Amino acid sequence: MKILVATEKPFAPVAVQGIREVIEGAGHELVLVEKGTRQDMLNAIGDAAGLIVRSDKVDKEVFDAAPQLKVVVRAGAGYDNIDLAEATAHGVCVMNTPGQNSNAVAELVFGMLVTLIRNRYNGTSGTELLGKTLGIHAYGAVGRCVARIAKGFGMKISALDPWVKDEVMEADGIRPVHSVEELYSENQYVSLHIPATDETRRSVGKKLIDLMPKNAVLINAARKEVIDEDSLAEAMEARADFRYVADVKPDNAAMLEDKYAERVLFTPKKMGAQTAEANINAGLAAANQVVAHLKDGFNRFQVNK
Repeated sequence: MKILVATEKPFAPVAVQGIREVIEGAGHELVLVEKGTRQDMLNAIGDAAGLIVRSDKVDKEVFDAAPQLKVVVRAGAGYDNIDLAEATAHGVCVMNTPGQNSNAVAELVFGMLVTLIRNRYNGTSGTELLGKTLGIHAYGAVGRCVARIAKGFGMKISALDPWVKDEVMEADGIRPVHSVEELYSENQYVSLHIPATDETRRSVGKKLIDLMPKNAVLINAARKEVIDEDSLAEAMEARADFRYVADVKPDNAAMLEDKYAERVLFTPKKMGAQTAEANINAGLAAANQVVAHLKDGFNRFQVNK
């Protein structure tokens, strides 16, 4: 069967080689569309049984063009680029590869944060993380990696996640909190790891930022959609001590950088999973999951109903 790997942002060459070995080793045909346009994907998917993507959009148009498609795997944790309802309507299983990029994202959180609080290494005095409070908004795979690294900095860590039992966090040495108000009001630093859902889109803005202590920093390595960007701009204007760091450049980034240059830091494009190790881990996991699904219906990481 034909398995299509269609990525505008390519996998690392070593990851592609590993994907090829997994797919062709299972007797399938690999078709690779790297740095491809949407039309390239549509042109190639007509007879594909499996599809592997990164942040590429997979919607009704794609599913309509792929009558033989059985499985789509998003190489990464987030899957809001895939229309799950359309996948279900077309009888397609959608899976992600949770945990494969987690350490890479967590390390970037601290890379960005330290760069900001040390004033971009411009020779002036910055601040340290030792003894500071960190709130982790969602204690999933990435949140747990963030907590592990934060312990190394000697931070005081709490987390909010209604899906994780208190005793799990406590066993990790993390203090559980039970409301967003508690999380934001008690932590100078808050790291966002919530998915973009109907409940979370535009859920973080001035109301929560206003609760944060003096010299607060909000770090977003999740999705830009979870931020109310207009409200964020209002918070930046109202609080000269507040700073915002994001691996997901907001739509109003140019204005924020122009007005608050020293208090914001954005990566030029999403970089959380952009390490050789994460590329390999996520790519190989995606390839193995596609092959396993086509062989015996494997669906452990299915995200649609």
